[in-house]
Order: sequence, then C-alpha cells, then structure tokens
Amino acid sequence: MDFKKALLLILTFGLFTATLQAQTKHKKTTATHAPSAALKASIAAGLPIFTENCVACHQADGTGIAHMNPPLIKTPFVLGDKTRLIKIILNGFNDDVEINGERYSNTMASHDFLSDQQIADLLTYVRNSFGNKASAITMAQVKAVRAGK
Repeated sequence: MDFKKALLLILTFGLFTATLQAQTKHKKTTATHAPSAALKASIAAGLPIFTENCVACHQADGTGIAHMNPPLIKTPFVLGDKTRLIKIILNGFNDDVEINGERYSNTMASHDFLSDQQIADLLTYVRNSFGNKASAITMAQVKAVRAGK
C-alpha cells in the first residue's frame, strides 16, 4: 500500500469515528434533556386544571401570595416527596409552613373531586413549570395514594 492510500484510509477512519462519537453524544444529550411526548401531554393537560383550581392562590407565575399561599417555585413540597404532594391535593393543607425563610398559613381546601388523571396532570404541570424540572406524577401513583389516604 502506498503512502497516499494509507493516509486516505487513516483520515477516512478518523472522520468516521468522529462522526459516530458526535452522533452518539447528540443522542444521549437529546434523550436526557428532551421531555417525552407523554410528559409534554401531561404538562399541557395540567395547565387548564391549574388555571381553574390553583391560579387564584398560587398566581399564574407560581409565586403565591406572601404569608398566605406558598410559592410553587423550586420548593421541597413541589420537587420533593410525591406522596406528600399528592396528599396535599387530596386532603388539603392547613399547617403553618415555612418555605425559603417565610411563613405561610392560609388553609388550602381539598381537591379530591379531581380525578386521578387530573391530579397527575396538574402536579406534573406544577413540577415542570415556574423553573421547576422534576419527574412526572402518574395516575397510578395518585390512585395508590388515594386508596391509602
């Protein structure tokens, strides 16, 4: 094999390898950061439920009302334990709570009239809005919590 053919073979192999690595990296990045179609659908379905049932107290931007209704932005109640969050929707909330150094004491009524799917979509919307990024809540999770209320 002469020098030109060997050089061409090396360059071709190098280019092929670099292309494969770039494609693999792009697929991993896209898969990790792009929400699934199911997540997008749940978030979209949750918006009107939030607007109808939650926006008056928690505001359209999730900031809440000082000392009355807590914010929904990056709080442990929203991003933390899913069961606790589901129970707040099902049972309401009347505890005096501190979030980010501020106290909130307004009573939240139970929203157990919402279906399991509506609660899942609502909470998935909240957990993925206002700068939040968290996993979805499923209808099965809500159903299990409702059964053990």
